[in-house]
Amino acid sequence: MQKKELQITGHLTTITVPVPNHRELAKGTLASIIRQSKLPKDLFA
Repeated sequence: MQKKELQITGHLTTITVPVPNHRELAKGTLASIIRQSKLPKDLFA
């Protein structure tokens, strides 16, 4: 399985989140990515 990494840089922190390289993601996988990113869920609606 190929993975890409999403880097989110904020005030004093950088978070690297592994993102599977698939056209579709399972709800749980997407929820985990959003949770790890520490971004508000409404950005993904």
